[in-house]
Amino acid sequence: MIQIRRALISVSDKTGLIDFAKLLQQKGVEIISTGGTLKVLKENGIAAIAIDDYTGFPEILDGRVKTLHPKVHGGLLGVISNPEHVKTMEKHQIPKIDLVVVNLYPFVKTVSQGGVSLDLAIENIDIGGPSMIRSAAKNYRHTVVVTDPADYKTVADSMSVNSGSVDADTSFLLMRKAFSHTAMYDSAISSWFNGIAGEKFPEILNLSFTKKQKLRYGENPHQGAAFYEPLFTKSEFSPLQGKELSFNNMLDFDAAFHIAALLPENTVCIIKHLNPCGIAYADNTQEAFQLAKRTDPISAFGGIIGIKGVVTGELAASIGETFVEGVIAQKFTPEALEFFSKKPNVRLIEIADFKEALDEMDLRPIHHGILLQDRDYATISEKDLKVVTKKKPSDADLKGLMFAWSAAKFIKSNAIVYAQENATLGIGAGQMSRVDSVHLGATKALNVGLSVVGSYVASDAYFPFRDGIDAIAKVGAKAIIQPGGSIRDEEVIKAADEHGLIMVFTGMRHFRH
Repeated sequence: MIQIRRALISVSDKTGLIDFAKLLQQKGVEIISTGGTLKVLKENGIAAIAIDDYTGFPEILDGRVKTLHPKVHGGLLGVISNPEHVKTMEKHQIPKIDLVVVNLYPFVKTVSQGGVSLDLAIENIDIGGPSMIRSAAKNYRHTVVVTDPADYKTVADSMSVNSGSVDADTSFLLMRKAFSHTAMYDSAISSWFNGIAGEKFPEILNLSFTKKQKLRYGENPHQGAAFYEPLFTKSEFSPLQGKELSFNNMLDFDAAFHIAALLPENTVCIIKHLNPCGIAYADNTQEAFQLAKRTDPISAFGGIIGIKGVVTGELAASIGETFVEGVIAQKFTPEALEFFSKKPNVRLIEIADFKEALDEMDLRPIHHGILLQDRDYATISEKDLKVVTKKKPSDADLKGLMFAWSAAKFIKSNAIVYAQENATLGIGAGQMSRVDSVHLGATKALNVGLSVVGSYVASDAYFPFRDGIDAIAKVGAKAIIQPGGSIRDEEVIKAADEHGLIMVFTGMRHFRH
């Protein structure tokens, strides 16, 4: 047990402060405080000793130095079960400080506002606060440290049942939170300075994530899982309704969100196991949904739907004809929400500005570290295309090719997409052989009664042999868009010319592993 006789309070976040300080006062705890915190305490009738009166040394350098004093840190670090520590503290007249309540200058809040000057950011770097937190946390067996206003009740409850003392388990819990707090704070500062220096890949990568929610389970029910969000990012993945999210749900929602965000207005995509089983855009989301669903209506069962646009009551009813795990969209009308309220297990996520929510960096763990890369947001336009065949594309052909290319970047490699001007017809995904993806995409379309005659075909990477071109020609496709760059490009172009196909090169690859 740690008997609380003296507390040092210095907080930027005043939430719950007065009620907690009053409780300490009622317990006979002597309170020491600083600056703005001291002012607020006294305005509310709570007796407190100014830090400079306590240390006998004034706050200096515009408040940069006020708690960096042996009387403060000696009081926090003294091990009162150690006779030599006690003797030293008595000799230097250092009273024991049993409780320190500190939360730090709002660095993250300040720099998150945008357009922050370097000088302002620097002045919001706390020095004394982290020092006190670390001193108290190191000495958690004798000093209680509180960094989160939400823990005031935890301390108050412990003191209430333990005659003014805090139990060892509570102090240990608060110590762990304290070290996480200072680590996160330092990481935020490091990350911000790397950011303004334009350093995306620093020599030391400091990452801080806060726990957003516990997930139902991981990829499989026997695996635990949780969702964490980066410190500087406010998560948009907050369901309006639906069952608790699982690990797989989160991955599929993320895939659906990115496809919808990066394609034209009124795009609808249907995701199953991270792969789209249908993508389309149209004049309205209802039409786009029907086009996307027809690509692979069987696989659409149990999928996640991403919509860049509005979910109307009519669209909600159409979606509800098939079991789906969830829908992520820019807006749900009241009629749509009313419809889905009768299907309470369907997760609904609304993000008003899809593009604003995009994150530029892709972080992936591997067995002994992490990989960090720019996300594949790069695009091309029609003027970037190189026509390599004798047969040239019309404006309509270019529109279809560009849509097929846009869809292919979101499909697991090796990826082949058969499409019309604004909708997928057949998708071959994740095959070890590119020609197998060619066959699979055509077969998937034919299996649901869709013709790929006259279709546009996109390949996420180059064709290594002419066999893929021969197979595409055999099913009657009209044109091919691919990166080019194979040592056998001449052979592949010759095959396209022999079959009377249009083929264009993009010069850009879109592998998706």
